[in-house]
Amino acid sequence: MPTKDDFKNSDLVTFSVGSSKYLMAPIQGFRLMRWTIQTITDKREILHWPENTGDNPLAFVHGGNPLLFPFAGRSFDRGVENAWRSPGGDRLSMPIHGFARECQFLITDQSDNCIKAVLQPDESAKATYPFEYRLKVGYTFNELSFSVEMILENHGDEQIPWSAGHHFYFTLPWHTDASRSDYLIKMDPKKCAYHGPDGKLVMERDRETCHEISDASLNDRIHWNLRHNRVSFGPKGGEEDIHIIIGEENIPQKNHSLVTWSESESAPYYCIEPWMGPPNAAEHGKGLHWVAPGEEESFKVEVSLF
Repeated sequence: MPTKDDFKNSDLVTFSVGSSKYLMAPIQGFRLMRWTIQTITDKREILHWPENTGDNPLAFVHGGNPLLFPFAGRSFDRGVENAWRSPGGDRLSMPIHGFARECQFLITDQSDNCIKAVLQPDESAKATYPFEYRLKVGYTFNELSFSVEMILENHGDEQIPWSAGHHFYFTLPWHTDASRSDYLIKMDPKKCAYHGPDGKLVMERDRETCHEISDASLNDRIHWNLRHNRVSFGPKGGEEDIHIIIGEENIPQKNHSLVTWSESESAPYYCIEPWMGPPNAAEHGKGLHWVAPGEEESFKVEVSLF
């Protein structure tokens, strides 16, 4: 059964499934914080969470999986950062990665290995994303994998734009005395780009399918139009790969993206982030999804050790 704890005045819940333990802050940001697995010899941390978070509020700690909604990455409106233009033509504020990680969630269902919740937008969130909607998020935990699904329901009479994502902080390296150069990431994008300071995508010619994770060109890079929905990374020997599976079709939807990022070369984590589209989707339209009145759309991702 799940067990409770607390962190920064936030209720925490631990799910134990076989040799795996998952730690969540289900109310504040519906934040998955940690995934650890007990191996034969020791305990391995899959998702990184810092031991000392300092004075940082939970929403801005570099660890776990912050939910990126309604838009992933930076938003711009005609060169103005942290803004977007609504379908009605109004310029509205929009923080980087949206607002879900700062909002409260209401738990709607919970079992031994599953938890579901609904976003409770505050007044600031309502002002910057003024639609009638319901965002449902659910995690299902297994011994060697977990899945997370966002479902956006349109309860209004106008179509709603969104381009959400996940920000997985993976512990890397996870072997003693190893470095990032000992690990490879394997993917197959048709397009790659960087996000320019004005919000425009700067296209990149290199579309290699395999990179050392130490490759500096990967940092803050967007890979999209993926040919396969499975992205893998791990030691060069091919053992112990971690797999990110985007959606349930072998070929992801057009413009579904993967972003690779780390705060520094020495950070104890590396972020591999599946998004519904490149950053600033509301302005350039690539990877921008629309939910019609009375309809819903989902974005599902699985992280697996097999």
